[in-house]
Amino acid sequence: MSDALAGPDGALRCPWALSTEDYVAYHDEEWGRAVHGDDALYERLCLEAFQSGLSWITILRRRSGFRAAFADFEIARVATFTEADEERLLADPGIIRNGAKIRATVANARVLTDWAPGELDELIWSFAPDPASRPVPERLSDVPAVTEESTALSKALKKRGIRFVGPTTAYALMQACGLVNDHLADCAVRNTG
Repeated sequence: MSDALAGPDGALRCPWALSTEDYVAYHDEEWGRAVHGDDALYERLCLEAFQSGLSWITILRRRSGFRAAFADFEIARVATFTEADEERLLADPGIIRNGAKIRATVANARVLTDWAPGELDELIWSFAPDPASRPVPERLSDVPAVTEESTALSKALKKRGIRFVGPTTAYALMQACGLVNDHLADCAVRNTG
């Protein structure tokens, strides 16, 4: 028996998506859908790092603040941030004011400016597992927090100088960006992306 629950429109969804309207929209329109492009993936990588230790709804509700604070996550622009910018960000109520995460976001942009265009996209997507090799989750308990692929992705990113991306954060990134499809079997969104 699946853990999927009926949403406000009667369609079955992953149960985590039903606690707020914000989650329903994120679940239905973004989560698990393929994301490509270095800046887009950099944004997701940063947001997943900021989420570490917090609930995703906290990040989701501040995403517009994050985008404003971090120059729409354009790698080239964030890489030019100075210590004064980092101090400004520490005082910005529109984001999570965690110094280590802010510094990692800026440092990661600086690292990525030395990569070739498309290289972040190519690296991240090279760790996408074969969908046929993964069982379709029926219950939330079937969805892992860490996999061999996310551990390998974390190691590869860290080896290349990217900070604040452990195996759990890497797996959340994989879920959010569509490298894996962890929508439950009975979820109405599972096969729509």
